Amino acid sequence: MKAIICTKYGPPEVLQWVETEQPVPKDNEILIRVKATAVNSGDCRIRRADPFLVRLVFGFSKPRKPILGTTLAGIVESVGEKVTRFKPGDEVFGSAEMQMGAHAEYVCVSEKSALASMPPQWSFQQAAAIPFGAHTALSFLRLANIKPGHKVMIYGASGAVGTAAVQLAKYFGAEVTAVCSNASTTLVKGLGADRVLDYTLNDFNAVTEEWDVIFETVNKIPVRKIARRVKKGGTLILGAAIIKEMLQGQWISMTRKCKVLMGTHAPTPDDMNALKQLMIAGELKPVIDRIYPLENTAEAHRYVDTGRKKGNVVIVVDHAS
Repeated sequence: MKAIICTKYGPPEVLQWVETEQPVPKDNEILIRVKATAVNSGDCRIRRADPFLVRLVFGFSKPRKPILGTTLAGIVESVGEKVTRFKPGDEVFGSAEMQMGAHAEYVCVSEKSALASMPPQWSFQQAAAIPFGAHTALSFLRLANIKPGHKVMIYGASGAVGTAAVQLAKYFGAEVTAVCSNASTTLVKGLGADRVLDYTLNDFNAVTEEWDVIFETVNKIPVRKIARRVKKGGTLILGAAIIKEMLQGQWISMTRKCKVLMGTHAPTPDDMNALKQLMIAGELKPVIDRIYPLENTAEAHRYVDTGRKKGNVVIVVDHAS
């Protein structure tokens, strides 16, 4: 099969388009013919080994699992002898999680992985744009316990997590302030944002307004600065925090009267089914910036590294090629 392998940690050039052996499912696994996948900030962090902790988890000198990629949409090709949840021909979408391997024509995952059947009328490309950002947004917003009428700020509202968070916060009944560049104003308003603040023009030192929930999705503003804008008893979500920001978040949660949410949340089949229902209901729409063929995955990484993408970067897997 064709696949993209990460030969070592570094810039996008470490990604190579190769022919490799097609995986064979174990008794409790399913083999998926990948039709579409995505490149997100998490994939790029693993490729760069940023932060250094990545090496301790995924391999010190190079990734132990050379085929990256977690999100996918495709067709079940075959199943192991003990699999009961899926059958060949099922169309599915979701996350391969820590198994990764989605940047290839085929991937094997456990039948217990975070997968759901494809929603009607959705394309594989659209479905592949959902799992990473929408799952992250849904997990944090549920924990924030948003109530109708709550004032919510989404900082970094035009990214994969941000575009999903705007839609989901509106679904929960919040009044949403989106923070992004002026170039993304039309996009985020179209997703339901009530107000838009241009981060390139607004000095947060001069902002005196407070919000019930602030969701910082991109790790681009000092934690202490944005924490000042959380109401007493409110919630600060540090969705992209690394070690330094996590330590600051811990300190803020102890010294200020607000809750701080951070860390990662492993997706589950129930999560994917919840997203599927939102997709069917029209409450969650895909935002796709660019689409690349699998062989150009390095170029997709290069674009994501710029930090200028809007929504998601999708990879199409053309088995005919």
